[in-house]
Parts: sequence; structure tokens; C-alpha cells
Amino acid sequence: MKSSSNSGLVYSTDGGRMCPECRRPLPECMCKAKALATGDGVVRVSRQTKGRGGKSVTLIKGLALDATALALLGKQLRTACGSGGTVKDGVIEVQGDHCELVMDTLRKHGHHPKRAGG
Repeated sequence: MKSSSNSGLVYSTDGGRMCPECRRPLPECMCKAKALATGDGVVRVSRQTKGRGGKSVTLIKGLALDATALALLGKQLRTACGSGGTVKDGVIEVQGDHCELVMDTLRKHGHHPKRAGG
């Protein structure tokens, strides 16, 4: 196998996702190379039941926000819907089918969401 200067550790079972620049776990990243938004700017709202035992979850993808702003927006969306949820890998998950309510709330926050999926 060829050795490349840009290859390196991407995931570690000890620390989770690793920063490619400073090679530390992303929450402890010193260089903040990934502090810029990872979203593409097109906010997509979809509903998913796959792999969740038939229970539906509303997914919000493509938000161009950093981790703290994304967590804050996730909290506001969960509060508006009156349900639980989480933020994983730049995707906000809200328990239940709340697509229309989430889209209205995102519009109030100045985003332009699009409905994705069926």
C-alpha cells in the first residue's frame, strides 16, 4: 500500500471522530479546522422510520452552523415540537413526525427549509 501524507486516523474507538489536522478527538480539536460549517446551506427536512422499530423521526440536515449553534437550534426545535431528540454528526433528530412544525420554526429563525423524501 502506498503511504500518503494526507492519510491518517479518521475514527478511534477511544475518542470517536478525529480531526485530520491536529489528530485529536473532534470535541478536543485544537486547530478548529472543522469549526466552519459542514452543511451545504440547503436545509432539508425529512421523516425516517428505517432502523427505529417503526417509530418515526424528523431529520433536519444541511444546516450551516457550528456545533454549539446546532445544539441550541436543536433544543429550540425539540421545545417547539414538545418532544425529545438529539444532534448527531450535524443532523438534528426530533422524535415523531413534526415536519411541518419544524419547517415553520426554521422559517421563523431565518432558514429556508425544503421538504425531502416522501
